[in-house]
Amino acid sequence: MPPPPQLTIRDDQAIRGGRRLSVEIRDGVTVPGVMLLPAWRRPAPGVLLLHGYSSRKEQMAESVGEALLAHEIASLAIDLPLHGERTDTMQAQSIRNPLALLGQWKLAIREATMAIHALQHVPEIDPTQLALVGYSMGSFLGVIVAAEQPVVRAVVLAAGGDLPAQTPFAGLIRTVADPLRSVRKLAPRPLLMVHGRRDRTIQPEQAERLFAAAGEPKELRWWDAGHYLPPAAIDDAARWLKGRLIEDVQTEAARAAPD
Repeated sequence: MPPPPQLTIRDDQAIRGGRRLSVEIRDGVTVPGVMLLPAWRRPAPGVLLLHGYSSRKEQMAESVGEALLAHEIASLAIDLPLHGERTDTMQAQSIRNPLALLGQWKLAIREATMAIHALQHVPEIDPTQLALVGYSMGSFLGVIVAAEQPVVRAVVLAAGGDLPAQTPFAGLIRTVADPLRSVRKLAPRPLLMVHGRRDRTIQPEQAERLFAAAGEPKELRWWDAGHYLPPAAIDDAARWLKGRLIEDVQTEAARAAPD
């Protein structure tokens, strides 16, 4: 088994309900992240958070991460290539070339996989209770990563779906990133999709195509929203993950215990 990625803590602060750590993950590349650890549960379930296009790790940590923290679940949000601390205007212009875009996508898959492996080696996190949450672009990436990482027990895709029907270079893109092919590999791991009925960025029909391709168990929950989902949707997804990572595990343990 290869050695785990190196995780370095840059800053560690006490916050309500736990700790907020600024971290770097290194394994050939350096990826900055924000980790939230609950105060009481040890070891805690852990969730990788993947942001959307033009977003950054802090937006995921301060929304989804804090909602999970309230349910005693740890999280790690990372900056994907060309985002957050890794913004590079000149390099970003190069991804108008489809081959350069695919190169960045492959790098993002590698880095998200590296982050999952890093979570498995954090002492405060239970390596058998990991999940993934992806928003928008992060949901496209997340379903691909989770499909190839059996350690991911549950998946939440927010404002995500299949590729648009008229995607330029669709055939080329699907060779590297095909959400339909990936989502079929998730079962029997539970999948929750949350989507806005008025989303014009990732159309509702894209979400429906992806959901139809997924195996059971799966849920699709609609919200009266556009591409940006309300806080109630975030808390609802956090509660769903608590059910999959804490409550279901406790139920399984109780059933396995001798009378």
